[in-house]
Amino acid sequence: MTATGPRTALDVDVVETVDVVALGESMVTFLPSRPGPLADVPSFERAIGGAESNTACVLAAAGHSARWISAVGRDGFGDHLLRAIGAYGVDVSYVRRDPHRPTGVYFRTAGDRASDAHEVAYYRAGSAASAMTTADVDLETVRAGRVLHLSGITAALSPGCLELMRELTAPRPGRPLVSFDVNHRPGLWRDSDAHGRGSGPEVLLELARGADLVLVGDDEAREAWGLRDAAAVREALPEPEILVVKHGSHGATAYGPHGAETFVPSLAVDVVAAVGAGDAFAAGFLSATLRALPVRDRLRHGHLTAAAALTVPGDLAAPPARDLADRLAALDDTAWGKLRLGPGWTETATADAHTDAGADRAEEEVRTP
Repeated sequence: MTATGPRTALDVDVVETVDVVALGESMVTFLPSRPGPLADVPSFERAIGGAESNTACVLAAAGHSARWISAVGRDGFGDHLLRAIGAYGVDVSYVRRDPHRPTGVYFRTAGDRASDAHEVAYYRAGSAASAMTTADVDLETVRAGRVLHLSGITAALSPGCLELMRELTAPRPGRPLVSFDVNHRPGLWRDSDAHGRGSGPEVLLELARGADLVLVGDDEAREAWGLRDAAAVREALPEPEILVVKHGSHGATAYGPHGAETFVPSLAVDVVAAVGAGDAFAAGFLSATLRALPVRDRLRHGHLTAAAALTVPGDLAAPPARDLADRLAALDDTAWGKLRLGPGWTETATADAHTDAGADRAEEEVRTP
């Protein structure tokens, strides 16, 4: 951070290359103090929320170098985001502070996001991040990572953000591996045609075709594109080198070059809160990708990191220690199928998993229903 604001590529001779650069909006999230409709909740606890920054935080906690690029208001909420995300070890020094636009915020209920009772109230229209364009984002810095992680949410924020996303997913020699989490949010695409963005499903398909690695839920693919199964998604998206189709609690399928197909079932999890699992899965899969692990193990690391998120109340959770995750990911299919993870499994296992005996005990503990 410079004296007048975030530094840019002009402030240093060479932009430091990191493992992952994540670009997208993060908002201050207000979590309810008790279950029930928003109208009945008396107080809220402040947290952070943003698909791309969540993934960056988990990757940093897993030992990778990560940078988050965005824009926030020159306000207290912007201060909070920079401090909270930076506390995970994420480089936030290239985040632009906008003196004219606010930091986005949102409120949500405590219930499962998939239920009819779930409510979310967004206050992000006109936010600092929605004003991002190719003109005010340093593209050299954005591309200074082994992986560039993006999501479809950014494209829905404004025509300028869509232009930026098209630039970052366009073919370019020497670009980083572009990871794209579809994250179809129908509410963000209302009136998109009137604002010159085109329909959400069409735009998301276009951007996904420009990425190297795409993650999408089969429920999103049905809702956005009318595709019934994973094979149909691959047929519609032949361009990405790796396509991961997530099947919720059932598992996930990865498609690779030359028709390669790998399915890994999800783990049995005692769910505390069904939030944050998608971003955590992306972080686990990307972590294993950065380490050049086999596709099966990438999917397993995705499931393990998602399980860490599902067994805590908030959107963000510390991932399992790498040596423990590697040990669990290497289990045979029968042992993998017997795993059951509950609250505190990463803390219990991490305490002494640095030794072989500790890792063995950890495996036995997480297997216990």
